[in-house]
Amino acid sequence: MSTRNTESEELSALLNFLIKLGLKEFYPNKLNLRSLFEVNKNSIDEKAVLSVEEIPWCFLRKLFKINAQCRSSVQSSIRPEENIEEIDDLFDKELYTADDSTDDKVNPLDLIVALFLCADSFLQQEMALKMSMCQFSLPLLLPRGHKSQCTLMLWALRDIVKEWCPHDMSQSRGFVEDNIIQANIPFYSFVRLKNSSLSKSQFLNHVLSSGQQNCNIFIHRDVEGGAVKREIANGLVEVCWYLPSGGENLDIFPEPIAFANLRGDIHDSLTQFNFLIQVSTATFVFLDSVEENEHKILSSLQDVKSKLFLVLNRKGGNASEEMMSVKRLVDELGLPKNRVKVKEQRQNVAEFSRNLCEVIKTLQMKYTISIENMVGKALDLGLSVDESKTEAQRKAAEEIMDGIGVRSIPHYKKQHLILQGENWKRLSKLEKEECRLKKSGDSGLEDYKCKLQEEKLQIRREQQNYNASKGMKSFIKCLSTSDKEKRDVFLKWMKLKFNTHSRGKLSVLRNKFKEQCKKKDVKLIAELDQALMDSSLGTEHYMREMGLIYEFSTNSSTTADEISHLPGLAAEMLLDGYPLELLDGDASNVPERWVTDVLMELHKKVGQRSRLLVLTVLGVQSTGKSTLLNTMFGVQFPVSSGRCTRGAFILFLKVGEDLKSELNCDFIVLIDTEGLKSPDLAQLEDSYEHDNQLATFVIGLSDATIINIAMENAAEMKDVLQIAVHAFLRMKEIGKKPVCHFVHQNVSSVSAHAKTMTERKHLLDQLNEMTQIAAEMEKKPSIKEFTDVLDYDMDKNNWNIPGLWHGTPPMAPVNTGYSEAVAHFKKNLLQTVKRDPCNEVSQIPEFLEWMRNLWKAVKYENFIFSFRNTLVAHAYDNLCKEFNQWEWEFRREILTWQTQAEVEILNADNESEGETWNRLVGRKKSEVSQKIKDQETIMREKLYDYYKMTGKRVNLIEKYKVDFLNSVKALADEIKHSVWAKLDCVLERKISSKKAQDIQRKYRGVIEQKVMKLLGDYKESTPPTEEELTQEFEKMWAEATVNVSGPKEQDIAACVLKQLRKNLFNRNVNEELQNIRDLKEIGTGPFKTKHEHVDSVVQKFPPLCGGPLQSFADSIIESCTRFVLDKVKTNADYEDSFTKDLLEKIDKSLKQGFIHHKTNIHFEIDLKLHICGIASREFVKMHRRFLSDNNPHTQLEKYKTQYRSDFLDLYKNQDHCQRKANHFVQSCIKPAVEQFICRSLGVDIVDDILTSSHSTEYSSRTIFQYNIQKELLLNEDFKSFFSYTANYEIYVKDWIFQHILQKMSADKTLCKLKNNNLQVIDKKISEAIDRAAKEEDGGLLPDNKESITKLISNMRKYLIKDILVSVEAEKATLFQIQSSCHSFISCLKISMKDLKDQLEEEFSNSDDITETLNKLPIKPQDELFKRVFGCGQQCPFCYAPCEAGGTEHKQHHAAIHRPQGLGRVIWESSRRLVNSLCTTDVHSDRVFRSLDTKGEWRPYKDYTDYYPDWIIPPDPTIESSDYWKYVLVRYNDRFAEEYKVKPAEVPEAWKRLTKEQALKGLTDAFNMKNMYDTKL
Repeated sequence: MSTRNTESEELSALLNFLIKLGLKEFYPNKLNLRSLFEVNKNSIDEKAVLSVEEIPWCFLRKLFKINAQCRSSVQSSIRPEENIEEIDDLFDKELYTADDSTDDKVNPLDLIVALFLCADSFLQQEMALKMSMCQFSLPLLLPRGHKSQCTLMLWALRDIVKEWCPHDMSQSRGFVEDNIIQANIPFYSFVRLKNSSLSKSQFLNHVLSSGQQNCNIFIHRDVEGGAVKREIANGLVEVCWYLPSGGENLDIFPEPIAFANLRGDIHDSLTQFNFLIQVSTATFVFLDSVEENEHKILSSLQDVKSKLFLVLNRKGGNASEEMMSVKRLVDELGLPKNRVKVKEQRQNVAEFSRNLCEVIKTLQMKYTISIENMVGKALDLGLSVDESKTEAQRKAAEEIMDGIGVRSIPHYKKQHLILQGENWKRLSKLEKEECRLKKSGDSGLEDYKCKLQEEKLQIRREQQNYNASKGMKSFIKCLSTSDKEKRDVFLKWMKLKFNTHSRGKLSVLRNKFKEQCKKKDVKLIAELDQALMDSSLGTEHYMREMGLIYEFSTNSSTTADEISHLPGLAAEMLLDGYPLELLDGDASNVPERWVTDVLMELHKKVGQRSRLLVLTVLGVQSTGKSTLLNTMFGVQFPVSSGRCTRGAFILFLKVGEDLKSELNCDFIVLIDTEGLKSPDLAQLEDSYEHDNQLATFVIGLSDATIINIAMENAAEMKDVLQIAVHAFLRMKEIGKKPVCHFVHQNVSSVSAHAKTMTERKHLLDQLNEMTQIAAEMEKKPSIKEFTDVLDYDMDKNNWNIPGLWHGTPPMAPVNTGYSEAVAHFKKNLLQTVKRDPCNEVSQIPEFLEWMRNLWKAVKYENFIFSFRNTLVAHAYDNLCKEFNQWEWEFRREILTWQTQAEVEILNADNESEGETWNRLVGRKKSEVSQKIKDQETIMREKLYDYYKMTGKRVNLIEKYKVDFLNSVKALADEIKHSVWAKLDCVLERKISSKKAQDIQRKYRGVIEQKVMKLLGDYKESTPPTEEELTQEFEKMWAEATVNVSGPKEQDIAACVLKQLRKNLFNRNVNEELQNIRDLKEIGTGPFKTKHEHVDSVVQKFPPLCGGPLQSFADSIIESCTRFVLDKVKTNADYEDSFTKDLLEKIDKSLKQGFIHHKTNIHFEIDLKLHICGIASREFVKMHRRFLSDNNPHTQLEKYKTQYRSDFLDLYKNQDHCQRKANHFVQSCIKPAVEQFICRSLGVDIVDDILTSSHSTEYSSRTIFQYNIQKELLLNEDFKSFFSYTANYEIYVKDWIFQHILQKMSADKTLCKLKNNNLQVIDKKISEAIDRAAKEEDGGLLPDNKESITKLISNMRKYLIKDILVSVEAEKATLFQIQSSCHSFISCLKISMKDLKDQLEEEFSNSDDITETLNKLPIKPQDELFKRVFGCGQQCPFCYAPCEAGGTEHKQHHAAIHRPQGLGRVIWESSRRLVNSLCTTDVHSDRVFRSLDTKGEWRPYKDYTDYYPDWIIPPDPTIESSDYWKYVLVRYNDRFAEEYKVKPAEVPEAWKRLTKEQALKGLTDAFNMKNMYDTKL
């Protein structure tokens, strides 16, 4: 048969086999790594193979998990159903000779050949690497490769690095680490003739496994699938290596040896055989006999006969004839007898293998060869070499390597990788110092910060001016190719070259390092550690440099084009499975701009679908962390590359469509870190700090953390646990809830889980102990146990993993138990981190935001109080917005009810006893209590529902849930207290109004009696003229009303004093109030603070008991005076509740101010007396005005004209129906309608503002603060700034009032709101008239005048909750009405229409909005003030107001703090305003003293000991405080003048700040970048 036909048949057989396996679409070399990195259900839950097409994928998945059982996945689990019935002839020959179908069976060798033919070069490398770990033989010559040639798999094997210990190094405990294809070692090949009955693969396995459990390195006929007929694997040459461990009793051979195995008959693979003969140290030919064609082949080997060994199997029967054929060949070749090894029938495989071992040992091993040096021989024989396609990339990598030359690596890095040098490390230290401020010395903190900032800017300028080296330009150019394969090959060559280079250079340093570690010389250890880092060089350093080129780049047109594509390039690499350096461990810094832009590019590339699930492993160095991740996910984190790389790397794994919804993510992100707590480096000064930062950072970024515990590292592990517990505690405090699993490595017993119960309990005890220590350090005493920090189950969160190696390396395969245990752990881990659909999912933008804030906080020593995360801030602010809306809905509901209840109580029958009214008020109190309880429940449910929502990041603000629940309870209590007090006031008003109405009714009765008498007198006499009638009426009226008098004036000042005594009743101060008889003269002059007003310790600090205390008192007096004036602006009478509310307000202000001013009871009494004196005089005026307005004489005069008209009409018998209707509407309905509108208007105004374009300004306290401060800056008015800082409450109230005025003035909004209410009440009255005109049975009222009384009574009943119609006005207007009911109803409707028109015109013409607002019973300014003012607490250092949501929050915080001088803080010695910021001070080593420290100096860092309810994180950026720096510089002299002190000394850098920078700082501090335009 011709060669061409043979090749055609072989190709056909190959394609048929690939079709059978479902691999044809991947041939040739189209299967890549990326498809295997995907995390899908198959990769998690390995199921039985159900078809032949599933076999390759099952094999690859198991191989990538380093599962040595992967070669068993070569047959389908589907079998024809066995006949379980009794077989007649158990020995029926046909039962066994029938062709067993092989359609569902595959020989493992065929499978491996098929996969290598379909795999691209990188998958081939990875497969070879994993097979090598499993101690499988690897393809050396792959049959049917390029153009039907065999291929030398040099590239596929190039990545394999092995370690071994030759016996001549065993004493020194040294070892050799080398790339296996570069190792010059003896090379033995094993081939066979087709008639050989011996299995050379079995013999090789025995040879290589002596001393260890027999390992099937080579597949043979007795392994699963090994007996299946091979279809494509004949001609395959496999290779494996024997590597000594240095143990003379363990090792079979003292030196490393390579073994090659040719599959199939020599005759069918002559090229391979010739290749092996030429490259081998010796070739062993297995045979039973020699046929003629075989004799011809072997007899031609005269030139290489010295390499030839024959292995013969002596059999019975015709053995002599077979032996003779062998003897002829031996004689012809002239082989000595010792070159022929005969296996006798009595020998078993093991015995004969030992004989072969001895033969190999006795051979002279002078001839050695490396696989790399076989290329020439291969090419000479017409073989192809897989590596030949990588030549261009190899040269590119070598050019970069040539740039190193003879220079040392540290020297090369300084010259060619400049950006990651000393400047980058110095910048990292400066950024940390900027946070910690440990080295400020005697200079001012703000000056020191400015110096640090200048030095940072200088370094950045220097970094920006560096040009990329030639090597870096070549590196970037090679990466930038559009051909991904060329890029990947280049990177692989770079890695290989650097690994080879580093192994040689670092081994010497590492040996020195070990020697010094024994001597405990800390200085030398530190120097050698640095030298190891400096001498380490790999592709990651070039990637780091590329990132820093981008990090420090400017936007200049000359460089923008060159570097703008770099993030996209790195993002592509991330998607292709390359890791990205997140944290540079050498400099301990994060290139934030680079990492951000790379990940944002990735976010764009995946269509903004980038939900992340982040996993990390932490543990002691060299405990198998990276191996664990590699085994779990089949990835390629470097395990033992011979270099020293520090920091953290991230790797993106795509999640399959079948798992995306289940895991609720698109990518799993793996974080691989350097080992913690290196025993050798533990003595170094910054070792613990470095580990702590790294652990906090990666745990903070992760959703699940694996703590890797190797049992032999228990001592170091304790420190790692301490670090991890600290990090977990910090995460809990900032709202992150990671999952944690402990993996115990090297625990292999089947009963390990039960037996290690004691160890797990001991671990929990340790964790509890460490939790207490960490909680104490972080000042969180409530946390006592580890389970307070994390959801931890002693059984479910601990995993036992057996040792990685099955035996003694380097010849030990990976333990199958390790792979299986890791797979089981992976499955359970992913189940535990399956996201609750209600929980938030981080996409890349959120991940980056979290990362930036996390890294910022890590740089501070006091992490918890340093953490400021914008994601948390946004989530918190969003909840505050919702909570404020719920609060207003709650208030609005109760205010609406309260308004109706007030009207209903005032409408109560005046003839009833007072007890009836008391019972009514009691019922109303019970009713509103239930209503408040219902609204409280609704609000709580809204809060619970909010915490179940997606898209709100509620997991970050879980710890605030209790605060908001407490605020709901406090809100309900406050509303209940307010409404009950209001109901009591209404009852008092009802009682007082009855007294006034009784007087009025008495005189009305007299007048009506006299009118009727006068009418009777004139009807019996001569008809007078109208003028005479009028004169007589006037005379009668004067006589009747001459003695009318009203209630007596109360002693209001005495009432106020009485309430004050009640307020101070339990304070043991009666003696001091005994001498106070009258308040008239108290509070007429300015209030002056005294030394007696504060405790004696304050006398040590005269400045503290002067200005600040006086300012505090003045602010309370001003605020209370405004409160009083707001009360007296209404038309109501004085009520004792006014004084009660006033005193409660003073108490609240004193309580809030106690944090700053430790005032005593003397101050409280003097201040309350002063304010009550002012209030009493205003309340007296109010009372007198009310008495005047409600004097019975005045009220009767209102009806004089009406009575006169009634008198005249009655005398003339004129129809007065329309006039009566008009009088009724004008006197009774109009005042009631106006009151209805007035009562409703306050709520409506608030609603209008909260639903208008201005609603955002009131949506949360944070946004309100931002808007106020922005407006202050834009207006540039010092008086406003001073008012804001000196008396914040009053400024806010004025601001809100002015804002309401502007809003109500615009587009006649107030008029529209009044008209809306007018429409509502007009409709209600119209409906009430129609209903009132009917009897209970639905029929019309009788058409007589008596029915009018019934009509009005019905109307009053139907409108009892809406309007208050004066009984006296009604009686007066309907006096002696003569009209019929139906006529009156018609006239009434006409009058109502006229009233509506009249009021609409009045509203349209009215322009005094201020007066309207002042007279509203529900003041919108007060309701909005409650919404945005909050708890009223101010920072204990700079007086910035608290912005926390709700009122019952545990901790106060403000987005932006101020230079303390703006809060009137001065230096005692110089009398200058203080320029420092408390956000800086509390993270420095500076000290403070105050009233709370009793005058003792205390570190600012310990401020929480004195102000535990305040949290003062550092400014998120140095620019965040630019706003108040600018204000202080701009108005420094003016503030000093106001406070009567000297101006602050401000740093020069502050003086250069512009208004634009100030606004930007404000915008950044409040995270308003996307909400508002920052242009001026």
